[in-house]
Amino acid sequence: MSADELLPPFPADAFERVLCVVAHPDDVEYGTSAAVARWTSDGIEVGYLLLTRGEAGMDALSPDEAAPLRRREQLAAAEVVGVSSVEFLEYPDGVLEYSLGMRRDIAVAIRRFRPDAVVVGSWEMEFAGGMLNHADHRVAGLATVDSLRDAGNRWVFPELVAEGLEPCSPRWLLVAGDEAPTHGVDVTGAPLERGIASLEAHEQYLAGLPWHPPPRALIPRFTAEEGRRMGVEHAQLFRAFDFQAPMGASTE
Repeated sequence: MSADELLPPFPADAFERVLCVVAHPDDVEYGTSAAVARWTSDGIEVGYLLLTRGEAGMDALSPDEAAPLRRREQLAAAEVVGVSSVEFLEYPDGVLEYSLGMRRDIAVAIRRFRPDAVVVGSWEMEFAGGMLNHADHRVAGLATVDSLRDAGNRWVFPELVAEGLEPCSPRWLLVAGDEAPTHGVDVTGAPLERGIASLEAHEQYLAGLPWHPPPRALIPRFTAEEGRRMGVEHAQLFRAFDFQAPMGASTE
């Protein structure tokens, strides 16, 4: 790949606060958490919003048993990469349905955290090299995209302003796992190690998946593939939408 074809990093001053919105505990940890580790080490504040508690994700445990366990493991995973702001909603795991209520809840989180950038996973049927995407992931991604406009419009969910939540319009939408990435984050070295450790923090969840590769074998493989597209050893790639870019301008 020629130098002209390599994906660029984000500008150094692109954002100061980032909110990651995902469906389940562990969703951030499949590569994105290495980018989070890089961001927090650079002084960027990162928060997580999880739409479910992952209670349907462990065949050997009932939802009532799984939910608190997965919550604990997610909090530990977030701590590894420097994230202390972690919010869990209680939408039902495995059967997420797009709704106005979900859009409102995500808009509330955006207005509270007031990020410059919001990170989501792909809402496409296929992602990351042709894998079939989970239905919950698709719902979470699409609802979050729509919530970005809700968060910035005082006349959508107008009761939020009365509750002291003024509109907030993040500049950036960053989509992980998109087939057409535009930017990358170099996670070589310590960020990658912390990203691996963050997935390892889901110890009991992963123990129930005997087919699952060890995080130390899995994550570097992904990040090395993405690093080649950025010209570095390891990277996490995103498709970036810059809502302050001139009309018709490319984010590349």
